[in-house]
Amino acid sequence: MLDIKFIRANALAVKKDLEKRGDKEKVPWVAEVAGKHEEWKALKEKWEKLGHSRNTISHEINQLQKQKKDIAAKVKEVKELPQKIASAEEKLLKVEDRINFILQRLPNVLHESVPVGKDDTENKEIRKWGAVKKQPFALESHGEFLEELGLADFERATKISGSGFFFIKGDLVKLELALINFVSAAMEKKGFTLVQPPLMMQRKPYEGVVALADFESVMYKLDDAEKEGSYLIATSEHPIAAMMMGETLDEKKLPLKFCGISTCFRREIGSHGVDTRGLFRVHQFNKVEQFIFCRPEDSWKIHEELLRNSEEILQQLKIPYRVVNVCSGDIGSVAAKKYDIEAWFPRQNAYREVVSCSNCTSYQAVSLNIRYQSSKSGEKEFVHTLNSTAVATSRMLAAIVENCQNKDGTITVPDVLVPHVGKKVIGKG
Repeated sequence: MLDIKFIRANALAVKKDLEKRGDKEKVPWVAEVAGKHEEWKALKEKWEKLGHSRNTISHEINQLQKQKKDIAAKVKEVKELPQKIASAEEKLLKVEDRINFILQRLPNVLHESVPVGKDDTENKEIRKWGAVKKQPFALESHGEFLEELGLADFERATKISGSGFFFIKGDLVKLELALINFVSAAMEKKGFTLVQPPLMMQRKPYEGVVALADFESVMYKLDDAEKEGSYLIATSEHPIAAMMMGETLDEKKLPLKFCGISTCFRREIGSHGVDTRGLFRVHQFNKVEQFIFCRPEDSWKIHEELLRNSEEILQQLKIPYRVVNVCSGDIGSVAAKKYDIEAWFPRQNAYREVVSCSNCTSYQAVSLNIRYQSSKSGEKEFVHTLNSTAVATSRMLAAIVENCQNKDGTITVPDVLVPHVGKKVIGKG
């Protein structure tokens, strides 16, 4: 969320940013939350004074008793205090709830370089890499092709788990493990610490990572009365961000660079055949994720570094792609700027997203209360958080199958994965 101090100091900029995002209906909230914050401070002061007055009145009663004076008025006053304190607390909590409601729904302030647009059709292309070639033979859907090769089974997965799930088998499993091993090794060489996070998070930390009111519809919720509900993670970014919740980080150790390796769970699924019977958009998938905590002054440089890391992976896999700067209407509420990398899918004759690379600035850190002791200001300041897909294996497998499919019913293994797979070609032969 945005820091209330930032909102009050930059109210006009926050309003203009909401208009840029197309969230004009939220513009009145900026003035409202500032006013509510003043009301909250006054109520909190009154509540605290009532709490302190209990000791003061008790002391006064003792003094009156020593002086053998009438204490009836003071006794009546102290008896009325619990009700007054409870009433003040109720008003305080009501205002606090409204403030939190607004703060959890006001989006991050966008970087000036984010293009204005309504949806993904208005994302701005930055560059392309790799030659887009038309195969001299008819390509099959990657899902159908893998089933014919005996490397995947979508029908039986649907039978036991529902649509959006899959079995992969044999050499395709080796290829997925090769992707994970290759990418995680590359990240480790760049100074990232490998992390396998919990696959479940409780509601409170999850609210600090995403706008849960908007994101909850695509998540798997597990009912747990003791924990007020828990969720299967949608990406390792989320538990890694929450890992430092409530902590003050050592500035000398920043940036902290983590490489998350996890299974991810999402309820969303596409409506077209290419999404529902294949590996591109599924409910369960494996992903290697880059995540960084850093000083605010370093985050924009690091954002570009994360993007380069992801581009290098696709280049080494020799998968053609393009980079787009995601527009204001497609970016979501948490990121201040986001790049997508879209791999080329020759059968679909289209680029499709395989990497999301975001700078969330201090938005997550404010919600999670993650700070560092600044040597410049001497104050505790909020860190910036950034994330980028290194590889989502199911989507990358689909891209490899489409780009490396051969007429004889085989798949050429990308050169960098051959040492991990143990062969140059998989499939019928």
